[in-house]
Amino acid sequence: MLLKIYDDNPNPKHIQQAVEIVRKGGVIIYPTDTVYGIGCDITNHKAIERVCQIRGLKVEKSNLSFICYDLTSISNYTKPFDTALFRVLKKALPGPFTFIFNASGQVPKLLSSKKKTVGIRIPDNNIVREIVKELGNPIVTSSIHDEDDIIEYSTDPELIYEKYRDVVDLVIDGGYGGNIPSTIVDVTSGEFEIVREGKGDLNDYI
Repeated sequence: MLLKIYDDNPNPKHIQQAVEIVRKGGVIIYPTDTVYGIGCDITNHKAIERVCQIRGLKVEKSNLSFICYDLTSISNYTKPFDTALFRVLKKALPGPFTFIFNASGQVPKLLSSKKKTVGIRIPDNNIVREIVKELGNPIVTSSIHDEDDIIEYSTDPELIYEKYRDVVDLVIDGGYGGNIPSTIVDVTSGEFEIVREGKGDLNDYI
C-alpha cells in the first residue's frame, strides 16, 4: 500500500493507519529528514528479521538504529550519560544525526544479539516521529538505497513503492526524500567521534 502523508501537518487517521500496520508486525518504508528508511516495531523479532532479510543483513551483525520520539524516550535503551552530552543532544535533535551510545541491557534482548552499542535517531520529520509517539515505543530503522557501487539513496516514493511493494506492508509517500544520509556520531567514550559525515554538522551544536 502507498499512503500519502504530509510532513507539515500529518493526518492523524493516516498516522493511526501506519501505527496499526507496525503494531501487527508490519514492515514500513517512511520518510525522515535525510533518506527514506525501512523499519518495524523494535519489540517484534519476526519483523526485525524481515527488515534484515530485505536489506540483506544478518540480525546479529546488523547495525540497526532506533528511531525515538524525543530525548526522554532514549534513556530506556542507553546507559546513563553526562549533562554536557545531554546539552548537545538537546540542541542537535530532532535532526539529521545518528548517535551511537553504550546500550542498556534492553537492547541485546530486543535484537537477539550481543550488541553493546545502539544507534539512536530522532529525525526532524513529523511523520515518523508521530508514528513512534502513537506506537508507544521506537521503531528499528535502516536506510534504503539502490544496489550499485555508488550508494544512491532512493528519493522518489512512487519508485520506492514500485520496487518494494511486494516485500513491505506500507510505503509512506512523504514527498521526495534526500540522498545524503545522517551524520553518525559515536559518543560511547564520552567524546564526539564522527564515524560518517552526512547531512548534519555537529560543529553547529558543540
